[in-house]
Amino acid sequence: MEQPLVGNVTYGLVRVGDTVRRPAGPWTDAVDALLAHLRDVCFPGAPRPLGRDDRGRQVLEYVPGELGDPTGTYSLDELASIGAFLADLHRATAAFVPPPSARWQRIIPPDGEDLVCHHDVAPWNLVRSARGWVLIDWDSAGPGTRLWELAYAAQSMAGMRPDRPLGESAERLRVLVDGYGLAGADRPALATLLGQRARAMSELLRRGARDGVQPWARIHAEDGAYWQDTAVLLDAHVPRWTAALA
Repeated sequence: MEQPLVGNVTYGLVRVGDTVRRPAGPWTDAVDALLAHLRDVCFPGAPRPLGRDDRGRQVLEYVPGELGDPTGTYSLDELASIGAFLADLHRATAAFVPPPSARWQRIIPPDGEDLVCHHDVAPWNLVRSARGWVLIDWDSAGPGTRLWELAYAAQSMAGMRPDRPLGESAERLRVLVDGYGLAGADRPALATLLGQRARAMSELLRRGARDGVQPWARIHAEDGAYWQDTAVLLDAHVPRWTAALA
């Protein structure tokens, strides 16, 4: 029996027993190769790829657990562990060599390419499971940079948002980045990237609304103002984030 799974972006996502089935796209073979690599290097924080079903859908391991609050309500200890988890992921993907035929779904262009990233490390994709943190929804995976991914993860996981006091946001940012173990020389660049990454999301939603592209037009109607305000906030306080990370 198929049980629909609720998601903000993915349509046609269902659970069948201990598996998840999702529509395949031109990028799915590359995603499966990445997930197979993570399995082979014993990285526990991603679902296992299980091939295709008789309808051509991608089949993945279903990982039971609890998804995070999208407002970023993790404790400081949890933020530190999420930072360490993301560092483990980047160490694992750094050794991945994509197949020559790899095609990726580039929803938001990264600021460069130094390894393959998940590109949506956020509470709605992070499962608190029996084996630890597990990231789901890898359809946006592709080449990117550690700092671009860390900027988005820090903003979303730490809940750096207009309705949170600046001092609290700065502390939460520092804890997550310390957990990641980011080198001191890279920290000023990360402080600058926070607003750029949020603005890239805001622009994606704005273009989707302008052109009538779903699901971005719908998400723009629901959260467009939030992403615009968050980008303004993060850009306005780069010295505060830089000081917190020093």
